[in-house]
Amino acid sequence: MAQTTVPQQARPWNPNFTYADRERWICIYPAYINSRRTVKEGRRIPKEKAVDNPSYTEIRDVCAAAGMIVGVENKVYARELDHRDLKVRGRIRIQLKREDGSLLMEQFPDRQSVLLYLGETIPKLKSRAQSQSAQQSASQQAQSAKSQKKKGRR
Repeated sequence: MAQTTVPQQARPWNPNFTYADRERWICIYPAYINSRRTVKEGRRIPKEKAVDNPSYTEIRDVCAAAGMIVGVENKVYARELDHRDLKVRGRIRIQLKREDGSLLMEQFPDRQSVLLYLGETIPKLKSRAQSQSAQQSASQQAQSAKSQKKKGRR
């Protein structure tokens, strides 16, 4: 699929922008799909469908693999407490409509459908599966060490 050239720098808003202009694309921050956030803190999908601490790179990779036209910006969500933290940086822009207003991909008619897709796809990433198995083995080792310590006490 041929990628279109996307201007890297945002331009001032103009009501004459078409749906193909980057300024009209939807914005997605990692906080929108973070299961550790409350709705007040910016989560936009149900907690059961959300992801544990997603990064903008995971969002970008999943969207690009689905065939979406994606742009990454070095922005921070306004509700983040520490704006200097590099883990919370990153805003993803996704084009949903063509220049004439028709949908680019039928399975993604709106922002909510993209967020739910991200929530179900990001946990399936190989990087997520490897890190989860490492965390589980570490927690099992810690539990066995605790149980060994308790056996000597009485």
